[in-house]
Parts: sequence; C-alpha cells; structure tokens
Amino acid sequence: QLQFVESGGGLVQPGGSLRLSCAASGFTLDYYAIGWFRQGPGKEREGVVCISYSGETTNFADSVKGRFTISRDNAKNTVYLQMNSLKPEDTAVYYCAAEAGCDTLMVQGPFSSWGQGTQVTVSS
Repeated sequence: QLQFVESGGGLVQPGGSLRLSCAASGFTLDYYAIGWFRQGPGKEREGVVCISYSGETTNFADSVKGRFTISRDNAKNTVYLQMNSLKPEDTAVYYCAAEAGCDTLMVQGPFSSWGQGTQVTVSS
C-alpha cells in the first residue's frame, strides 16, 4: 500500500513556525508530484501546496502564499512543509499525497492512500 507518514505537527502560537515531514512508505517518490493537504475542524480537506518531480512548486491555497514552502529530499524519500507566520486558521490535520503531476493531484486526487496526518494547532 502506497502511503505517507506525516510528522512534525504540534501546538504553536500565532506567528510561530513549524516544519512538517512526509516520509514515503512502500514506494520511491522520485518521479511523483507530492502535495500537502489539510483538513480543519468542520471543513473539507483542501489542497495547500504541491511540488513536482522536477521541483516546481504550485500553491493550491492563496492563503499560504509567502508563508509556506514545500521542498523535497529524494535521497531521504521525504517531502517537507516549512510553515512560517502561522495563523489560527492554519489549524488542521495536515496530510501529504502523491500523483503524477500537481494538476492531476488537484483535479483527480492522489493515487496514494491517505495517512494518519499530523495535527497542527495554532493558538495562544
């Protein structure tokens, strides 16, 4: 089963930072686009940001532009999400997922299975 293990979440004050990690399990992520998604309390899951196999990034959510940065380390089979200037509205469970390309990921959803996610809570 192709899925990810997300980690790095926690409780942080508004304005703080966190770095999330997404480790691939059962496959090599070198040739895939990887996206971060999130689901806030009482909300639908939404796409946040994506990175293609070649390293190009695509923002799915305007609200995170300039604050969130996605990166990948293929040698470690891991994708990261650096989150700065966090806001209470960023509170959510964060997930990662894979597809052939970022456009396909956003439109059709992932071929990988959803993992457990990692909880991010932004609160004073």
